[in-house]
Amino acid sequence: MNWTLEVVVVPVTNVDRARDFYARQLGFAVDHDTRIGDEARIVQLTPPGSGCSVVIGTGTVPRMPPGSLKGLQLVVPDLRRAHAELIARGVPVSDIQVIGENPRPVPDPLDNVGFFFFEDPDGNGWAVQQISSRG
Repeated sequence: MNWTLEVVVVPVTNVDRARDFYARQLGFAVDHDTRIGDEARIVQLTPPGSGCSVVIGTGTVPRMPPGSLKGLQLVVPDLRRAHAELIARGVPVSDIQVIGENPRPVPDPLDNVGFFFFEDPDGNGWAVQQISSRG
């Protein structure tokens, strides 16, 4: 039996601001933006190529302090390109860092060990890692 992680709830203070950041600056697709009555709103966004989405919202979304989610991680095949794209979209990102050593020879020295980091407007922490092949 497969067990897939499909949704991660990200706590935010302002749903519109967060929706704009994830959709416009990070390029996530807006799967839906649903209002349930006057108090509840659920926005689901998915990174390009991902099987897992993030959900932001109010009302029915579990309560966590905004900015308390740390360690979310995106994986890309080309870290330099992803880094340049986010900079061009105005996302404050860290420099590219190499963390550790590759366990085996790889065609690109950033594979597996190359990372950069950023936060959303509420301070939720994200890492971006390069993995261009597995095996």
